[in-house]
Parts: sequence; C-alpha cells; structure tokens
Amino acid sequence: MLREGLARILGDEGFEVSTVGGPDELLDCIEAQPPDVAIVDVRMPPTHTDEGIRAAIEIRRRGHPTPVLLFSQYIETTRAIELLRSGSSGFGYLLKDRVLDVDDFLAAVRRVAGGGTAIDPLIVSALVGTSHPPDLLTSLSPRELDVLRLMAEGLTNSAISSRLHMARRTVETHVNGVFTKLRLVPTQDDHRRVQAVLTYLRNEP
Repeated sequence: MLREGLARILGDEGFEVSTVGGPDELLDCIEAQPPDVAIVDVRMPPTHTDEGIRAAIEIRRRGHPTPVLLFSQYIETTRAIELLRSGSSGFGYLLKDRVLDVDDFLAAVRRVAGGGTAIDPLIVSALVGTSHPPDLLTSLSPRELDVLRLMAEGLTNSAISSRLHMARRTVETHVNGVFTKLRLVPTQDDHRRVQAVLTYLRNEP
C-alpha cells in the first residue's frame, strides 16, 4: 500500500514511475534501464529484514551511479555506515514518518536525484552516535559542527540560516570554513558539500 501510495504521489508530480517487488527485480531494473533515482524500502521481500539496504550496497558495489533514497520504520546503522563508506553522492535515508510529509519527501527525492543528500535528523544522530569522530572533525568549531550536522540532513544554506537564526552570509562563511578545514579542494568532479557530509558520517566505528 505504501509503495503504491508513493508511486501515485510521484506520478501526480510528473515523475515517471516504475515499481518492483523485491531486491532482485530492483537490481535487474537498474541493470536494464537505470532510473534517475531508486526509492528503496530497507525491508523488502522475502524476509522483510534488510534486503533493501543490502540491495543498495550491491548497487554501489556494481559501480552503478544511480542515486538511492532509502526509507525505513527503524534505523539500521551498521549497513547504513557501510553504504556511506562507498563515497558515492546521491544518497538519502528517511524514516517512514518523514515520508508522510509529502512536500519534504518530494524535496528529498529531487535533492538525492540531483546528487545531493537527504538524511533524517534521527538517523544522523544514530550514525554519529555509533562512531568516533575523525581527527579532521576536531578542527571544526562548535558552530561549524552545527552547520555541518544540518548539511548532513540535506538543508540548504537558507534553511540552515533559518534553523540557527543567523545571517545567510554567516552560514556561508561557516560552510567555507568547513570545506577548508576538511581539506576539500574544489574540483570539476567532486561536490564539496556531499563530500563534507560523507566525511562527517563516514567514521570508523
């Protein structure tokens, strides 16, 4: 029911949608005709445990650039960290309660399809709580860490400005400070914002 409901919401917004019934069908679909974004339930048939996130890991292992937006009733940290360590952009992980906010859900789909991130705040907290911060993060100021944490949730500079009650120019200064301290040099291929988020989340457990 949720799958069909999401398909209808996306279809109403002009997305061309194909649905699959399980991880094997998902992988076959991506091999045959890669979508702009794969929206995957962490719990898929046949056992409804972690087939979805394992399929997402397999997508990355095969070298497919397909952006993946996971959603789940519960937080699955171990395999989420494994997926983040792939280093690929275009990744999202939302709790199902968040999916019920249609506008936020659609914004997350578009952001992930565009190569960005959209990670539920509760999942960010859980992922960080299972890791030790790397040396690079210790160079960030408390406010820079606040900004980076909100970047990890997928917030834009304007949204961060509103959340932290600070001027957008100040947010931009903190974002540039994060890039500098994390040694993220601008290149044509790398999206520094995504790389900063991955540096934040991809820690040794």
